[in-house]
Amino acid sequence: MKQLTQLAILILALAACATAPVQEMSDARQAIRSAEAVGAAQRSPESLTAAQLLLRKAQAYLETGAYDDARRLALDARTQAIKARETASRRPTLRSAPPQGVP
Repeated sequence: MKQLTQLAILILALAACATAPVQEMSDARQAIRSAEAVGAAQRSPESLTAAQLLLRKAQAYLETGAYDDARRLALDARTQAIKARETASRRPTLRSAPPQGVP
C-alpha cells in the first residue's frame, strides 16, 4: 500500500510539472507583433515567417497536450521573432521607385 501511495504522489508531481506553456506562447506572440511593428515582413521576411511557423506548430502541440514540445517551439518562435525585429531595425526602410519619367 505504501508503494502505491508513493507512486500516486510521484504521478501527481510529474503531472504538475507538465503545465501549459501559457507565458511562453504569450511571449512569442508579443515578439512577433513587435517584429511586425518595425517592418519585419518587408525587411526580414524569412525570420518573421519562421517565427510565425514555429508559433503555429507550438499551438498545435499545445492543443494536443504536448506541453514540453509546445514550450520548446514557443521559445524558438520568440527567439526567431527577436532576430527578425533586430534585423528589420537595422535595415533601411524600403522605398518604392519613383514613377518612370519623373525626376
